[in-house]
Amino acid sequence: MSGLTPIAATESQAELIIDLVALTHNWRRLAARIAPATCAAVLKADAYGVGAAQASIALFETGCRVFFVAQPSEGVKVRAVVGADAAIYVLNGLIEGAGRLDPYAAHHLRPVLGSMNDVRLWSASGLAGRISAALHVDTGMNRLGLPPAQALALAGQAEALGLDLVMSHFVSSEAPSDPLNAQQIARFDAVRAAFTGLRASMANSAGLFLPQRPFHDLARPGYALYGGNPTPGAPNPMRAVVTLRAPVIQTRDIGIGESVGYNGQWHATRPTRLATIGVGYADGLPRALMGTDAHAGGEAMVAGIRCPFVGRVSMDLTVIDVTDVPAPVQAGDMVELLGAALGVDDMAARAGTIGYEILTNLGRRYGRVYRG
Repeated sequence: MSGLTPIAATESQAELIIDLVALTHNWRRLAARIAPATCAAVLKADAYGVGAAQASIALFETGCRVFFVAQPSEGVKVRAVVGADAAIYVLNGLIEGAGRLDPYAAHHLRPVLGSMNDVRLWSASGLAGRISAALHVDTGMNRLGLPPAQALALAGQAEALGLDLVMSHFVSSEAPSDPLNAQQIARFDAVRAAFTGLRASMANSAGLFLPQRPFHDLARPGYALYGGNPTPGAPNPMRAVVTLRAPVIQTRDIGIGESVGYNGQWHATRPTRLATIGVGYADGLPRALMGTDAHAGGEAMVAGIRCPFVGRVSMDLTVIDVTDVPAPVQAGDMVELLGAALGVDDMAARAGTIGYEILTNLGRRYGRVYRG
């Protein structure tokens, strides 16, 4: 794939493998699901931690031409690798101040106008009409976006503002039975009807699987592209994109009653074989994955066997119980913390968080290898 230079894991103990073939497969699958609507890609937070430059090139070469980022600086980086033939929208609105709008002009970034102040700034910038913009309608999130009444009042100014997209955002699309989904769709459709000729966008990853099929003209998947499950409680229809492996640094045997890690939170109930691996919370591994006497924590795959974390996750090290692995585990062996068998949603559930947080906290100390 042109423009990509694999980053070898030569100086890092842990290795993060990012499968760009799986990424583009996921995009194609979602694009086919919503056709003839357009499938965009959300690249905010460094493409959910996998690398925005590499992800955007792979997706662009696969046919994606519309991207969403959170901040102008992210848009500048994406523009540098995808060139002029892609639309890049900046989700988080405008900030007032000298030079704040320069990236939009210099790199042809499209702002998402989410307040009347955004509308005022964009109108006064001299860029409206020269660069397209999107209008964000708040249909229930109460985070960003104009209330429907304010949005409707701007319908006559769509051309002057250079609007080419009207959009909203789901509150609970991962819960298909939540009545708020239907309410939001109805509110959005009422606003959309006033903006004739503009594309409409509402569906995020989970929104693409709602029974109402709220695909409109453009969908904005993010999490699902990177292997997260957009249908919680059901089998994941997406391919795993990230694989995280870490080496065993040391092994040891302990007896019944001995503890592991800071503050002695876990005690052996049998003769136990331990393996210490070179990854910890400084690498983005949640500390909540600790295994204690009262709480089962994270897991690692060792020779096809699920092995539990024992004791506290520390800054650079984690200990796992490899007693049940038939073959001897030795220093230098690699164990898998994320992958096809242990997905981001699995790790997130064990840590009491969400897979989005797992992905976006992927550590910068990992050696990164891009495949595809």
